[in-house]
Amino acid sequence: MDVRQGPAKGRPLRRQVLVAIVGVTALAIVLFALPLAVAVQRLYRDEAITRLQRDATRVAAVVPDDINHQPRPVPRLAGLSPQLAIGVYRLDGGRLTGTGPSVSPLAAQSHDGRVHDGLERGQLAVSAPVASDGGINTVVRVSAPYDLTTDRVERTWLAMAGLAVLVIGCAALLAQYQARRLALPLERLTAAAQQLGGGDFSVHTRRSGLREADAAGLALEATARRLGAVLDRERAFSADVSHQLRTPLTGLLLGLESALERPGADLRAAIGTALERGRRLQSIIDDLLDLARDSEPAHQVLNVPALLEQARRRWHGPLAAQGRRLDIEIRRPLPQVRAAPAALSQIMDVLLDNALEHGRGRVTVRAGDVGDGLAIDVTDQGPGIPDDAPDVFARRSPRPPDGDTPSAGHGIGLALARSLAEAEGGRLVLGSPRPPVFTLLLPADDTYPDQDVHPVVS
Repeated sequence: MDVRQGPAKGRPLRRQVLVAIVGVTALAIVLFALPLAVAVQRLYRDEAITRLQRDATRVAAVVPDDINHQPRPVPRLAGLSPQLAIGVYRLDGGRLTGTGPSVSPLAAQSHDGRVHDGLERGQLAVSAPVASDGGINTVVRVSAPYDLTTDRVERTWLAMAGLAVLVIGCAALLAQYQARRLALPLERLTAAAQQLGGGDFSVHTRRSGLREADAAGLALEATARRLGAVLDRERAFSADVSHQLRTPLTGLLLGLESALERPGADLRAAIGTALERGRRLQSIIDDLLDLARDSEPAHQVLNVPALLEQARRRWHGPLAAQGRRLDIEIRRPLPQVRAAPAALSQIMDVLLDNALEHGRGRVTVRAGDVGDGLAIDVTDQGPGIPDDAPDVFARRSPRPPDGDTPSAGHGIGLALARSLAEAEGGRLVLGSPRPPVFTLLLPADDTYPDQDVHPVVS
């Protein structure tokens, strides 16, 4: 069966993880880099202004007091950058000497005796007042090309951009690895699910180290095993039904045929008997369906004597028809056991049917305490099981391949009975091959408080 379908809609997980990680990384870089870029620009500008203020203060210290009356060049101090423009200005902003614009509004602002800075004609400039005995009468203006600062800022921004690209690239590689690590287990689970859908119940998923994915893989494997077991039980159901229904269905048909053939037969009684047997057939079918579907029966404290008495009523007639006797022996007190009554009834039916079909003479059912549980023995006076016989509990066809004659052995009934016993937490074993003794063991839960301590034979 091909369970493959068209491609699923939506984006692949790998792409989503990749986009998510790279997107978050890029967003974080942008949110961090933009304020940092502004801060770098301000930092470099402040550093340049600080240097200009220091240079302007040094120049103002060597300006002659009478330069306002006798303008002359100011000597250039050692250590000053050759790119600096240095000029001496009057308080109205007019230049007296040096380099710089002929009129400087920035220099005019220093008449208040404070240092000022700003941009003038593409230059980053600082003006500092020159103090003399008569007060402030001149101003020193020092400027440098603003391009020097912007070039430094741009180089830093480029370095930051390169670093951001490198970080995003590393994030992309990490995202690709992480996306593969996350998607690969899901892809394997998808392949395993398709394998399971195709009818292969031996699926196995590799462990990835991701707890959730590994848990899903374990659950899928458990589901595959369970589905395989359920399918096996469903396939065996028809064989189980044919085996379990053969005797009661034959009895039902024989009873109806006998009533029809006898002229004076009581048809009402025959119909009542047929209805009772039909209900028993329905009960058997329900029990087998529960087993095939692995349903959880309601466990309850078993009334073992009552269940054995019901089994005696069901099988007394078929055995008596062959001139054989059925004895039920109960050695009290019996241990208290918990199980599904229907399961115990089915097991007893299998064992008694086996004694009817393959045994001889008297059939005896014994129930008693074995210390840690309940033991129910079913035995007869037949020849028993040969030493070279195959496992009596192995499931096999009740007829050989040619389909002509029944095969020696016990068919699938005992295998079904053992499965029921194990499902109830017990065991079904062959206690003795000659005479044949089949023993059902069920674990004890407690002890019946009101049962007598002497054997009873019915």
